[in-house]
This record gives sequence, structure tokens and C-alpha cells, in this order.
Amino acid sequence: MKRFMSFALALVLSLGLSVQAQAKDTIALVVSTLNNPFFVTLKDGAVQKATEMGFEIIVLDSQNDPSKELANVEDLTVRGVKAILINPTDSDAVSNAIRLINGANIPVLTLDRGASRGKVASHIASDNVAGGKMAGDFMAQKLGKGAKVIQLEGLAGTSAARDRGEGFALAVKADAFQVLASQPADFDRTKGLNVMENLLASHGDVQGVFAQNDEMALGAIRALQAAGKKDVMVVGFDGTDDGVAAVKRGEMAGTIAQQPALIGALGVETAARVLKGETVDKYIPVPLRVVK
Repeated sequence: MKRFMSFALALVLSLGLSVQAQAKDTIALVVSTLNNPFFVTLKDGAVQKATEMGFEIIVLDSQNDPSKELANVEDLTVRGVKAILINPTDSDAVSNAIRLINGANIPVLTLDRGASRGKVASHIASDNVAGGKMAGDFMAQKLGKGAKVIQLEGLAGTSAARDRGEGFALAVKADAFQVLASQPADFDRTKGLNVMENLLASHGDVQGVFAQNDEMALGAIRALQAAGKKDVMVVGFDGTDDGVAAVKRGEMAGTIAQQPALIGALGVETAARVLKGETVDKYIPVPLRVVK
């Protein structure tokens, strides 16, 4: 009987150790918003890669609200996650969340948008400055130098909006564009529609529109169609499914295609390397291309 009990105890201990050995590390992804196809695809890429690599993954939506973002991070720091991937709502405001993560000694990586302050293991994103210039140069090829253009800007305070605008400004200078207006529409389709409608009232001679993401571009296209201005060239950014479909239909001249799923996947892969103690690059660029 004693021999049987000893065997049973050893078996239970062995099973317990086996289950413990098989327990998966948990990582987290905090997304600025899941009300945008680009970030949904980024999330899908991260989740798929995490599953492939044997991680549990928690995904939290900040709903474009820095206070919600901070609350999400506060929640994660007490849940025992091993690493946090964050796509900031705002590059400045996220610094508070980054500091909180740093204080909890959890590795943090930024995706698509950077953080102005705080310790970040790696930033994985497209070269948005290069992409903005690519968009402007593409417009110049079609419209020629000196064209009259409008820019729809993204969410103020984000590195993506700042960098894409900086790149487009380089093209404006090189191609001698006349910038009739440059106004934010917050990366939102409905706001892109409304801002474009308002701008058309005073800038009906516009020849081209650069929207810093496809959602705003699609809104601008609706405004232009409603105004009967189907000859105005529209270029977007991101290469979302809806954006590419609009290019194929001939409604949008082109879009600077990012690879959001790859950004998410690289985020998980890089986090795994950090957790192993490996040295990773502070910035990991993801290639861009023009879909036309």
C-alpha cells in the first residue's frame, strides 16, 4: 500500500511539473483602436504569430483614448504578462504608459507609432517619412510639377501623422506643389469626407489629394464624387483591403502599402527574442510599396 501511495504521489508530482512546464508565457498587445481595418490586420498578424510560437496573447483596445490606453497598461502590469506590444494612441501621451511598464520591469515594444519618451526595446514600423515622399513623388509623376494639392492629415500627436507629413513636405518642395490646404481628419473615413467637403467649397481647383491613410482617402473620394470632381487624383496610405479595392476600381490613383500583419508578427517575434535575452535593433523597418 505504501509503495502504491508513493507511486501515486510521484505520478501526481510528475503531472504537475509537466503541466507547469507546458504553461504558456503570456504577452499583450495594446492597440490604439480596433475601429480601423489597418489595426485589425496588425492585431491578426500578432495573434497568428503568437499562436504559432506558443504564446498566450491578450489584446486590449484603447479606443483612441490615451486615458483608456493608460488604464489598459495598468491592468496588464498586474496580470503577469511577460512583454507588452503597444500601438500608441498618441506618441507623447503614451509616454506615461511606457514609464509605467518600465517601472514594472516588463519589456515594451512599439508598433507602427513610436513613443516620445520612455524605454522601448524596439520600434517596428514602416518608414513613414519615405512613404510620405513616395506618395508626393507618385502624384508629381501623374500631375506634373506645380500641381495644386490638398493634404488630409492624420491624428495630431501621432508619429505616423508627423512623419508622413514630413515626407510629403519633402515632395512638395521637390515638385513645387501648390498646397491649397492641409488639415487633420484624424485617420477617420467620415471625417475625411466632411473635411474634404468643406475644403472643396473654397478650393474647387484642386488637382490632387494626399490622405495620410486609406480611410481618409476613401472619405475624400466620396466627397469628390458628390461634387462631380472625378478627375481629382487621390493617393492614400496603408494599403488596406478597402484602399486596394478602390485602386482596382479606378477611384483611387494609388496607396502606399504598408504590411500591418507583418508589423504585428515581427512585434511578437522581436518580443520573443527580447525575452530570451537577445540583442534586438532599436528600429526594425517594414518595407513599403506603391499600389497603383
